[in-house]
Amino acid sequence: MFFDAFGTDTFLLLTALLLFSGVLVAKFSSRWGIPSLILFILVGMLFGSDGLGIIYFDDASTAQIIGVFALVIILFEGGLHTKWTTVRSVAFPSLSLATLGVLLTSFIIGFSAYLIFNLTILEGMLLGAIVGSTDAAAVFAALKERNIKAKMGATLEAESGTNDPMAVFLTLSLIELLTAQDQSIWMMVPMFFVQMGMGLLFGIVLGKLASFSINRIKLDSSALYPIFSVAFALVTYSVTAFLGGSGFLAVYVAALVVGNSELTYRYSIFQFNEGFAWMAQILMFIILGLLVFPGQVFTSAIMVNGLLLSAILILVARPVAVFLSLIKMGYSVKEKLFISWAGLRGAVPIVLATFPIVNGIENSQVMFNIVFFIVLTSALVQGSTISYMAKKLHLVGPKKDVPHHSIELISMGKASAEMIQYQVSPESAVVGQKLRDVEFPNRANISAIIRNNQVITPYGETEIKAGDFLYILVEAKYKDQLKKVLEQRVERSASE
Repeated sequence: MFFDAFGTDTFLLLTALLLFSGVLVAKFSSRWGIPSLILFILVGMLFGSDGLGIIYFDDASTAQIIGVFALVIILFEGGLHTKWTTVRSVAFPSLSLATLGVLLTSFIIGFSAYLIFNLTILEGMLLGAIVGSTDAAAVFAALKERNIKAKMGATLEAESGTNDPMAVFLTLSLIELLTAQDQSIWMMVPMFFVQMGMGLLFGIVLGKLASFSINRIKLDSSALYPIFSVAFALVTYSVTAFLGGSGFLAVYVAALVVGNSELTYRYSIFQFNEGFAWMAQILMFIILGLLVFPGQVFTSAIMVNGLLLSAILILVARPVAVFLSLIKMGYSVKEKLFISWAGLRGAVPIVLATFPIVNGIENSQVMFNIVFFIVLTSALVQGSTISYMAKKLHLVGPKKDVPHHSIELISMGKASAEMIQYQVSPESAVVGQKLRDVEFPNRANISAIIRNNQVITPYGETEIKAGDFLYILVEAKYKDQLKKVLEQRVERSASE
């Protein structure tokens, strides 16, 4: 095992160095315009045997376990922050992209790989299945805080959160065909619908159970609630997968249910999962970088043919899949072009590429190297130009105003009260009103107003402005009444 190669002290020191490196490159990734996953992978390659030679790592089984664990955490965090009202409007297009789109992409890339590389037709199709899906970690990270129109962002995030089951199903099915010659692909088709159905069902049921448990259980410390939520994410994946369903789909659906439910300690749960997802993402990509031997990847054969296959993926396979999957679904040509360009590959293909290695498939190492090169190319070329493409296609949305501040409450659940954070939109009826004139519930108190990242002490004469973040302490039973007041809208003229 990889962990046996180091003493405890050395292993902890190396882990700390890898995390420090990951945090530092994450800080500079947006400034340099390079996707963070590229830099994380480069850190792993730097520490690896073909780099500084500090860590020798070639354990595909361990990488697979770490990758699956990290993907569960990342999918759960992404689902928590996804609003159901936004996803609902793009649910069918996203599902079409996640199924038909993945199938078409996999077939085109698989047949191309068969022609370009010295692979059998089944091996080529396996490679196509591995790179067929977009990556949730890459897409969530690329779109975070970028000014992309809401419809585009929702479509891409929903697609990346739900297309893993199809890629996993195709990969495992083709591995089964390669290892058991008597198997038929048609016998495996019903399995896909069973996996998808079970994933959806278990995700909804366990998501509702998680929300109910978080609100009803009384834990001694508020710090235990975020850990409780992560435990539910892991249980959702493992139970669903054990019973033959799609664990990844179940986790994403469960996170949607939890994230769109009324939760006690909501802020703590969300913040913890965001930080945990970052750590999982850093470690996952660094481990995958360690698993790669650059001397094997960056050869003339892999690079030349890999660039050709990457070009086919980016310029042919993905656009064909998007345009065919979104026929008569209300998307303009420009929107389809952008969705095609923003179909990033990332951790999922690399993790899936370890499955053939673990199962002893012939040419599995060659397939892994090709997949790794394709992921690097996709992330570097597409990931670094998403904002540019959005501007060129006139799909830039309003600037995302994310508050860089926080307010913590201790024992909020025991006091049956909650701190509501609300950003005032320009259409809100409270814009321009003084606090004393707004008919807030009697049990609601304005604790703070954040305006232009400055704390405004609220008084009765304080005027509410568009873009303000209101922090309101309210008893749980008056929360619905408060929301009705805040969500009132008025039509304003352009001059206003």
